[in-house]
Amino acid sequence: MAPESAKRYESIAVSEESTVVAEYEAPARAAADYQSEQQLENAFIAQLQDQAYERLTITSEAELIANLRAQLEKLNKIQFTDAEWDQFLKTSISSANEGIVEKTRRIHEDWIQVLHREDGRSKNIYLIDKSDIHNNRLQVLNQYEGEGAYANRYDVTVLVNGLPMVHIELKRRGVDIREAFNQISRYQRDSFWAGSGLYEYIQLFVISNGTLTKYYSNTTRDGHLREQARKSGKSRKQTSNSYAFTSWWADANNKAIIDLVGFTKTFFAKHTLLNILTKYCVFDVDQNLLVMRPYQIVAAEKILRKIETASNYKRYGTVAAGGYIWHTTGSGKTLTSFKAAQLASRLESVEKVLFVVDRKDLDYQTQREYDRFEKGAVDNTKNTAHLKKRMEDPSSRIVVTTIQKLSRFIEQNPKHSAFGQHMVLIFDECHRSQFGDMHTAITKSFKKYHLFGFTGTPIFAENSGSGGNPKLKTTEQAFGEKLHTYTVVDAVNDKNVLPFRIDYINTIAVRPEATDGEVSAIDTEAALMHPTRMRGVVDYVLDHFNQKTKRDATYTLKDRRVRGFNSLFAASSIDAAKRYYNAFGKAQLERAAQNPGYEPLKIGIIYSFAPNEELADGILAEEGFDPNELDGDSRGFLEDAIQDYNDMFSTSWDTSAEGFQGYYKDLSAKLKNRELDMAIVVNMFLTGFDATTLNTLWADKNLRYHGLIQAYSRTNRILNSVKTYGNIVSFRDLKDETDDALALFGNKDAGGVVLLRTYAEYLQEYEQLLAELREKYPAGQLVEGEDAQKDYIKLHGNLLRLRNILTSFDEFAEDDSLSEGELQERQSIYLDLYQEYRTQDAAEKAQIHEDVVFEIELARQDEVNVDYILMLVEKYREDGRGEDKELRASIDRAVDASPTLRNKKDLIEQFVDKVSITGPIDEAWRAFIEQKRTEELQTLIAEENLKPEETEALIADAFRDGTVPTVGTRINKLFAQRASRFSRANVHGAKKRVVIERLTSFVNRFKGLGE
Repeated sequence: MAPESAKRYESIAVSEESTVVAEYEAPARAAADYQSEQQLENAFIAQLQDQAYERLTITSEAELIANLRAQLEKLNKIQFTDAEWDQFLKTSISSANEGIVEKTRRIHEDWIQVLHREDGRSKNIYLIDKSDIHNNRLQVLNQYEGEGAYANRYDVTVLVNGLPMVHIELKRRGVDIREAFNQISRYQRDSFWAGSGLYEYIQLFVISNGTLTKYYSNTTRDGHLREQARKSGKSRKQTSNSYAFTSWWADANNKAIIDLVGFTKTFFAKHTLLNILTKYCVFDVDQNLLVMRPYQIVAAEKILRKIETASNYKRYGTVAAGGYIWHTTGSGKTLTSFKAAQLASRLESVEKVLFVVDRKDLDYQTQREYDRFEKGAVDNTKNTAHLKKRMEDPSSRIVVTTIQKLSRFIEQNPKHSAFGQHMVLIFDECHRSQFGDMHTAITKSFKKYHLFGFTGTPIFAENSGSGGNPKLKTTEQAFGEKLHTYTVVDAVNDKNVLPFRIDYINTIAVRPEATDGEVSAIDTEAALMHPTRMRGVVDYVLDHFNQKTKRDATYTLKDRRVRGFNSLFAASSIDAAKRYYNAFGKAQLERAAQNPGYEPLKIGIIYSFAPNEELADGILAEEGFDPNELDGDSRGFLEDAIQDYNDMFSTSWDTSAEGFQGYYKDLSAKLKNRELDMAIVVNMFLTGFDATTLNTLWADKNLRYHGLIQAYSRTNRILNSVKTYGNIVSFRDLKDETDDALALFGNKDAGGVVLLRTYAEYLQEYEQLLAELREKYPAGQLVEGEDAQKDYIKLHGNLLRLRNILTSFDEFAEDDSLSEGELQERQSIYLDLYQEYRTQDAAEKAQIHEDVVFEIELARQDEVNVDYILMLVEKYREDGRGEDKELRASIDRAVDASPTLRNKKDLIEQFVDKVSITGPIDEAWRAFIEQKRTEELQTLIAEENLKPEETEALIADAFRDGTVPTVGTRINKLFAQRASRFSRANVHGAKKRVVIERLTSFVNRFKGLGE
């Protein structure tokens, strides 16, 4: 393969032709256009041909491969011999052992492959030309048929140099584009891997119904898991939240371009598509392929053009040579900023790029990713020797460093030669910490610099505060002009982040007869810190925790089932945090004493020294990472709290410098993995910390402007269909501060977009939907006919989504007109349809789950558990067997309405119908389940001729891990007899698939029972 430097440091040309169009106005379109899917497809292909795409008519894989050979020969100005081509195809394009991950890595990291010629010479073969994108050839074909597990006919495919790299799935106008999304998921599962697997080179997907059009990347991690599942014979369930990560295309003003005609004219412009594929896709450290959104691309290109312009006019070394990017919190600033740094490092005129981050971000958030972008660029030690070495190394084009280390380097090396180099400095988060001495030191030391900053919450005159250098009070003064804006309103509209729901809880009551003078004389801080008030706050949190964090809902997180979300509790000071930690501990002990079944929340606490609680401009003060600066009482308290954490999780952290950093990192991970229920913080984690499992912020802290938006934004990262908004519970009156912050960082109408609608509005919509469902489909009746079934699934899914939001409002418990019995009956019908069409053979009938979206994650939220069933059985037994038909019907309804208990129904029925149940019902149930589990496992072992000890050990591990292993050699070791080597390819493979399926069904059947 080609040398690493040839691939990484090729120079790039900054073209005046922007990847993202500056402004797009959609032309008027006749209402009668594109009435059928075929008409839509024909017009789309014709438009691509007008944009200089070559039209292909290919129907077989042999033709596809022949075209690939011809295109690579043209690109590389070479003629393969037949032997050379066969070998190159097998080893460098379509190896039998490679899947989606390996092929995606080849496009983004190893696109130059080595051809070993028959005459003994070697030649570099480019699969794609990234140095001059216009050398690449674009072709379009349609209705290509792939035949894997099932035969599939694909709508439209765009080839780059003969490789399928973009797939477009179309539906007629009026049809939900999720149908196209689901169709592509089926192709990935059933046939993209078939034959030579060339369709696994697809990097981007586009879905459209003509009216609405979206794009998304081939997320290779999920694709890899599906591939492994396919190879093992076990299908992988498509999660219900993946569609949330599709994106709109837009112009540079963030105006979405949704119509297929406009999308094709802009996104499929040849230079745009090729730029996206070659520059603006990121194959990350977790082997996911990320495609940048239009606002991210615009920001990166604005920076490149500013560098070029300022260099041409010799403006470097001034504020006019740089600028700042205002992209709201949660919009992917770190990816954008580092991509800008990476591209800037490839400009011929630039000698070095410094990518500057805060120490805690480098140490704990993105270090692996930075190191992947630029091997060896990251050094998290405290000394500056490594930084000095890289500054002096001309081959080190990009250097990742921390604010703190850069400051020390400048102080220790006042006359270093690097200060005279043509340098680009990019700050990942340009807030107040770069406005003072640090900024002055940089501008005095470096001579030919461009200074760029990224921020989600800029400092304007309005929120700049009164102190500091009057010439460095705003982001624009420090970094230069604003180059691009993407506000919180844009992000919510695009569904890149979730809206907020805010509850303001009054915790201080004033006597009605009190005068204004008496009220103003109250010592506010003393009142807020009063033990009675703090205990009231603690009780409110504990009383409402399950509701706010949706602990009645379950979902899949990293291949395990978890309940609900977690939260942060923001305290006003270290003293307040300590008091709250003690108050939560005491309250939970009391609740456990009063209720033996009480499950205490797992609560952690973290803080360190900060000079001030809050700065005048609303910025949250940076907390350091040296507990030595804490006073003795605070450090001693933290030491004890960390010991509580150690006892909880079997860790061994402490307040030494190294121990505290380990604690910070471990606590971060446990929040992200939903292993910790709540963390009490002062400023830490309120800025820059991203955990998609966080959905609630409990705030007993004054917040405003920058700090308020930063803190709120910890809760609104997209995760799945269960998480619909960020939940803010404020124990202080922050209404005015919230409105001011949203107006400043969004626009004057931001509150209406960023905040959820009122309870009354949601309830009205819910009741209207319920009335329509009852009128069309009375409870307890079968829904017949495919059209009616689709409609029922859509209505019930919408009902579940609305109910999911409404359950977080306290009033809903009184206002819900849907009884538990009716909900269970409707849920049973819904789950019956899901089971029927999920397993139905595609050849028998059009699969309904390709046309509608099943909200199974939300259905699980309303399901009952085994304890509820046992309670009904106990009542059934006490009331006399066979006498209470309604009670038996209640048990049947409850089981039918549960997504996880349906495959256990026969076990529950057998237990209910036992002739005699003596003793406590739960003990009888555990004994019954243990007996049935043993009997059924022994039957399975006998029928499949498996080794008993090995099988029992594997099943024990599967119950512990929640899944049966599908790859590796462990399954092979279960077989008492191994197939001969002549039959292993077909017989043994089929046998293995059957055994995996039966073992998985067994684990799912008994999982959660008898525990």
